[in-house]
Amino acid sequence: MLSSMLLRRIGQRAPISSKQKSPLTACSFSTANTDDTTKTEDEYQVEGEAADGEWEGCMKTFMAPLKITARGADVLTNPLFNKGTAFKGGERDRLRFRGLLPPRRLNMKMQKLRILDQIRAEESLIRKNIIIEDLHDRNETLYHRILVDHIEEMAPIIYTPTVGQVCKEFGERYRRPRGMYFCEEDRGHMAAMVYNWPHNQVHVIVVTDGSRILGLGDLGANGMGIPIGKLSLYCAAGGIAPHRVLPVVLDVGTDNEELLDHPFYIGTKKKRLQGPEYYHLVDEFIQAVRHRWPDVLIQFEDFSSDKAQKLLNKYRHDQLCFNDDIQGTGATTLAGVFGALRAKGVPVDGLGDERIVIAGAGSAGIGVGQVLMEAMKEQGRTEEEARKAFFVVDERGLLGKERLKELSAEQRIFARDTDGGLPLVEIIKKHKPTILLGMTAVGGLFTEEIVTEMAANCERPIIFPLSNPTTKAECTAEQAFEWTNGRCIFASGSPFDPVEMDDGRVFYPTQCNNMYVFPGIGLGATVCGAKTISDRMLYVAAEALANYVTEEELAAGKVFPHISSIRDVSHRVAVAVVEEAIREGQASKLTEKDKEDLGAFVSKKMYDPVYVPLVGKHY
Repeated sequence: MLSSMLLRRIGQRAPISSKQKSPLTACSFSTANTDDTTKTEDEYQVEGEAADGEWEGCMKTFMAPLKITARGADVLTNPLFNKGTAFKGGERDRLRFRGLLPPRRLNMKMQKLRILDQIRAEESLIRKNIIIEDLHDRNETLYHRILVDHIEEMAPIIYTPTVGQVCKEFGERYRRPRGMYFCEEDRGHMAAMVYNWPHNQVHVIVVTDGSRILGLGDLGANGMGIPIGKLSLYCAAGGIAPHRVLPVVLDVGTDNEELLDHPFYIGTKKKRLQGPEYYHLVDEFIQAVRHRWPDVLIQFEDFSSDKAQKLLNKYRHDQLCFNDDIQGTGATTLAGVFGALRAKGVPVDGLGDERIVIAGAGSAGIGVGQVLMEAMKEQGRTEEEARKAFFVVDERGLLGKERLKELSAEQRIFARDTDGGLPLVEIIKKHKPTILLGMTAVGGLFTEEIVTEMAANCERPIIFPLSNPTTKAECTAEQAFEWTNGRCIFASGSPFDPVEMDDGRVFYPTQCNNMYVFPGIGLGATVCGAKTISDRMLYVAAEALANYVTEEELAAGKVFPHISSIRDVSHRVAVAVVEEAIREGQASKLTEKDKEDLGAFVSKKMYDPVYVPLVGKHY
């Protein structure tokens, strides 16, 4: 397991596991008596957990202490340092808060059980979210330990589908500052503002302007719930330490009249900035954060389609950045399609032979098309050959050449010479696609007629309704399996329960969630010192994810690995990204020794949420 290796907790090493030799057991003891040698070695075996007292359930093996400036009650109110009732007597004395906590010591295991009991007692997902995020504000180590150990249970609570409601109610539920906000009033001050953030090392920033939150539209500053949720996944799944991440909202106003009239809205009550004013604000922000943290990865999240691609095009070639909705969704979908082709028994290098309908011509749909097209070119197809495989549809039908003047440069690539404006169902009837991808945020768009037509023209149609939250999914798993008599290969943007057919067959839909890709991409790019996120990095990330899926999982209808393996998946993706960075000459932080075992190098860089000893800096 990754947690058994040299992992990081706020820059500290995790305890040596039973699978690793301590420096003591690694020594050879030279004695004349063989029995004495055996006895000596036995004495230095790695000890187990204590059975009683304040160390019950804990190891006493050496852990390098973390030096902190906080003392007394300030330690207990800092979520990065706070251990709650798990503080040992020695720490309570040397950090000067003995008497400020209940006397009984509860170890992390007991603390975790207490929080899980509270969460599981609630039926409402939003109530569960409030409990776990309240812990986030008190004790980040315990919070991330629960996420790591129970990611399948926690992911829907801290992210999709619950995060949509979290954002809608963000103003009413606002409790504690987390992250940074930049608005028009801050123009000219951002270079200084970034120094208000208390941490000198920031490796990953997730930033949104709140203009297109999931399928919910413009939520303005309430969109802060998205960067917070994404960075929780970065820490738990990708092993980025929590003091090295920064959630950001660019509060450029909102066009949502309900928010403008809401008494508790936390953002700027103005219409959204547009044109040069908008782009100048974004540019000042980019320059400010890059000045303080030159190696930081900036992840653009939930920007509206008219802005997302422009921003990516401007910065991607000379800044370490990527857009999760465009590139992350594209790489994840590509991995899912690779898995689906494997499930069909079709070589994955035959992607260019498929006929692909993409419902949704916004930033996500076009981004997926771009990544799939690059994959086809990677496999030897020309751009013209690859383009012929795509049918991209918006609310006005198939993108055609007659609309070139109104389409973006990226959309024009997919405009077809004939059949412009053809409705979705007619495209399926005429062109008989093998893959149907949905990124429209129009719940129920894939009707029974559309899905059954897919099944009529293809023995095993690949159907991915990728919009979220669940109410925005183009169809449900039950509908897809029922309308295709269980023949489809299905993955969705939101989670669905297993589907049991009338004949007793059970299908297990998997979630095509970006969390399989973006934590590993961010981890790999930051630990090796990459300067940009290249198209090849996205391709190898998708390939690594697809190859992680076992034959048994494919046989069960799963095209993504079980979410419980997410840290291993992130590690595999990160290693693939680092290897590609080396090939491209971008791995600026790696030494020759690091390159000898990239798996071990990445592992030891991954944060593991365990309690480490704390000492004052005066020691």
